[in-house]
Amino acid sequence: MSTETSGELRLSILGMRCAGCVSAVEGALAAVDGVTSVSVNFADHSAVVKGHADPEQLKRAAKAAGYDAAVMEGFEDASEQEQQELQRYRQLMKKAAVAAIFGLLLMVAEHLAWLPEIGSTAGLWFWPEVALITLSIMFYSGWHFYSGAYTALRLGQANMDTLIALGTGSAWLYSCIVLDYYDVLPSLAKHAYFEAAVMILAFINLGSGLETLARGKTSSAIRQLIGLQPRTARVIRNGEEIDIAIEQVGLGETLRVRPGEKIAVDGVLLEGHSTVDESMLTGESLPVEKTIGAQVVAGTVNQTGSFLFTATRIGRDTALAQIISSVRQAQSSKPEIARLADKISSIFVPVVVVLSVLTFLIWYTFGPEPSLGYAFVTAMTVLVIACPCALGLATPISVMVAVGRAAQSGILIRKGEALQTAGKLTCLILDKTGTVTEGKPVVSMIETIGDISEEQLLRLAASIESGSEHPLAAAILAAAELRKIKPEKVKQFSAIAGHGVVATINEQRVLFGNQALMDQQGVSCERFKNRIEELSALGQTPMLLAVDNQIGGIIAVADPIKKDSAEAVRVLNDLGVRIIMVTGDNQITAASIAKQAGISELRAQVLPQDKAAVVKELQLAGEIVGMVGDGINDAPALAQADVGFAIGTGTDVAIESADVVILQGSLLKVPEAIELSKATVINIKQNLVGAFFYNIISIPVAAGLLYPLFGVLLNPMIAGAAMAMSSVTVVTNANRLRWTKFS
Repeated sequence: MSTETSGELRLSILGMRCAGCVSAVEGALAAVDGVTSVSVNFADHSAVVKGHADPEQLKRAAKAAGYDAAVMEGFEDASEQEQQELQRYRQLMKKAAVAAIFGLLLMVAEHLAWLPEIGSTAGLWFWPEVALITLSIMFYSGWHFYSGAYTALRLGQANMDTLIALGTGSAWLYSCIVLDYYDVLPSLAKHAYFEAAVMILAFINLGSGLETLARGKTSSAIRQLIGLQPRTARVIRNGEEIDIAIEQVGLGETLRVRPGEKIAVDGVLLEGHSTVDESMLTGESLPVEKTIGAQVVAGTVNQTGSFLFTATRIGRDTALAQIISSVRQAQSSKPEIARLADKISSIFVPVVVVLSVLTFLIWYTFGPEPSLGYAFVTAMTVLVIACPCALGLATPISVMVAVGRAAQSGILIRKGEALQTAGKLTCLILDKTGTVTEGKPVVSMIETIGDISEEQLLRLAASIESGSEHPLAAAILAAAELRKIKPEKVKQFSAIAGHGVVATINEQRVLFGNQALMDQQGVSCERFKNRIEELSALGQTPMLLAVDNQIGGIIAVADPIKKDSAEAVRVLNDLGVRIIMVTGDNQITAASIAKQAGISELRAQVLPQDKAAVVKELQLAGEIVGMVGDGINDAPALAQADVGFAIGTGTDVAIESADVVILQGSLLKVPEAIELSKATVINIKQNLVGAFFYNIISIPVAAGLLYPLFGVLLNPMIAGAAMAMSSVTVVTNANRLRWTKFS
């Protein structure tokens, strides 16, 4: 019994051989009840179907259109996928080799005059044999083209198969006519093109094989991600450690990870201590230390110690699964520039067929003798040389490589449009906490007054804050724990919102908070006013501690800027991007952080809900705006921005409001994403210009444009080689993005 898709389904499409197939598959799948949208990616032969549709109906619809479809779900085996591609490559190479060997033998023998004349006694038995051998080779090496052309014709469509079938089929048919009507044909038209038919197939199969090989490299990033997923996991059940299939791991189960093993699912450390290599997911080369309570992510590699952890996310919910899903989604999405290429490709083949017919008629009517021979050769050459493949591959192949390259650097591009837009950004808004700064306040200074020691001051502060969940309290407790200072019992605890805390410790009345708390409680701190202003100007938050209404000292807490924030701002400025820091913090602290990071424009005391209004204001002023934030408080602004960058870790990849997720906390990844965007758009334009230029130049040359001037006609076999190589050139050019270097 069939089940309907809910939301999104990914299909593998078999049988697509040119960009014209994209519109055919999209049209067939879109016609199925419940489908809301379809996006077909010619680069990796897949389709993403959104809506609520029966998978079996989708497969039947694809079959009716002449293509096979299979549902892709879970983790496909990367090695199995590689084997399938390698098998297809080998098949194409065999087909190319068989056609090439026979075609070359025929060409060499004909050139050396070893073959009998077509009309001679020996030729009467020899050439029909050649025709039959040629036909059998055409079936072996080109059946996939002929069956594809027939299916397209039956559905009232035309594709690359149509051109190849017409070109090679007419070459064979014309040659047979020459054999049968040799006596009545003009002498200059008495030439057979059997070698041309098979050599065209040889070149096109060779080109398809090389394209398959090169295209396999474009998806190496996704295969590497899939390969990170271990196939088994070691779980503890009933007190015993057993190895089970990854699919059988349940939520809340306890798993053991030994040195050198891959972590099977996402979880939290229960026991042990180790370092984990997270470089494949975050791009961060240094191992990350893991202690009890730390999060571990599926696919990362344990290095030194053995530990136990509890499973918190399994299957498709793991960070790795979500990264793979997001990468695939981005690779399958179509920027505006791709839709134009698809539209042109869909009408390209019928236009070429019409041009071929016109070429035949012009040469037959106005061409020199033998006009029939010239007309046939030029019409066949036009059919063979036209290549919608290069045009259709131009954009998706570049997007695939770029998204994979970004993933390897810890940049998760969730939408293809972001890849096109990021390089055009004129203004970038940066949130402060967790983006420019670490987002984890630490005690930056302890200053005592009178007889109280630093240890006593920190003990009282930690005692009074031990029950608080405030980030500043966490910083003080962490500092006390680092010095092995244990908090004391607290009585009569009272928190005063926006000011601080009042409590009794060891029968002493203790106050801990800001200057406003001291003023409210009648504690004089006038002599410390300048010091408080100095610390605030440095971006630190000073807190006063008083014992029995006497100031005992100041503890300053700061959220330090990330070590690479200033470098990232410098690189962004070099790229010509205007930087504005927008934060809810006070003006003095925000100004200090902005100064440390090298940011000249600042807007402070902006509420999270008002950040989106700031983005809109800049957009109305003509800026193309990027927003960098934590993806939660900044969600409205991230959604409003032309490109939203969410700063997070590998476990925060499901931030729906962001277009780009930086898997590690480094702000330097933002200019890397911008540089990659620029490189990708340039690469796409190179591919499109190359594909358009190829067709604009090659079709007129194939039609005989150079003949009146130079007496030159393009050989159909050379046309076949040129057609095959044009696609290989596009794929090879796109693969250059894999080695993009960032400044």
